[in-house]
Formats: sequence, structure tokens, C-alpha cells
Amino acid sequence: QVRLVESGGGLVQSGGSLRLSCAASGGAFSRIAMAWIRQAPGKEREFVAAITWSDAFTYYSDSVKGRFTISRDNAKNTVYLQMNSLEPEDTAVYYCAAKDRNGVIVSTKYDYWGQGTQVTVSS
Repeated sequence: QVRLVESGGGLVQSGGSLRLSCAASGGAFSRIAMAWIRQAPGKEREFVAAITWSDAFTYYSDSVKGRFTISRDNAKNTVYLQMNSLEPEDTAVYYCAAKDRNGVIVSTKYDYWGQGTQVTVSS
């Protein structure tokens, strides 16, 4: 059973920073890519960033490019999302997700999901 556990969310003022962590554990899976996907109240899930596990190639949505950085630590089976210059529009539940099969990485179609962590940015 694959398990993804997020941490690091919270309340921050506009312009501030937060770092999210996602620890993966449990059954073996291919781990093609790991991603952060967010969902704001009343909105659909939105792709934020992803990183391929083998070569650490990164992908970002236009809305966060230049402000957010995704990284991974293979030894710790952990993925991070460093979020800088946060804006109220970044307020959402942030989910960590893992892709176990080849497919489109810039999407919200992932195979395993964490429980989510709330990020709230006040103006």
C-alpha cells in the first residue's frame, strides 16, 4: 500500500514563503513522477508542479513558474515544494501525488494521492 504524507502547510501573509514536504512509503511502485496538485474552494484541481524520479526533470504551471521550486531527495523518498512570493490566489489544499505508469505528467491524473495540506495566504 503506497502512502503519501504531506506536511508544511499553514497560514502566511502575501509575499511570504512556505515549504511543503511529501514523504512516500509503503509498497513498491514505479514512481514515474511526483507532483503537487492544488484545489481551491469551489474550483477544480489544478496541476502545480511535478518532478520525474529518475532524472529530476521538472514541470511547472505558468501561474507558479519562477515562484515555486519542486525538488526531491531520493534517499528520504521525499518531495518538496518551496513556495516563495505567495499570493492570496495560491490559497488551496495542496496534494502530493505519484504517477505509477507512463502518461502525461502535466495533468491531474495521478495514481496515488496524499491527504492534502492547507495553504492559506492572507492579503
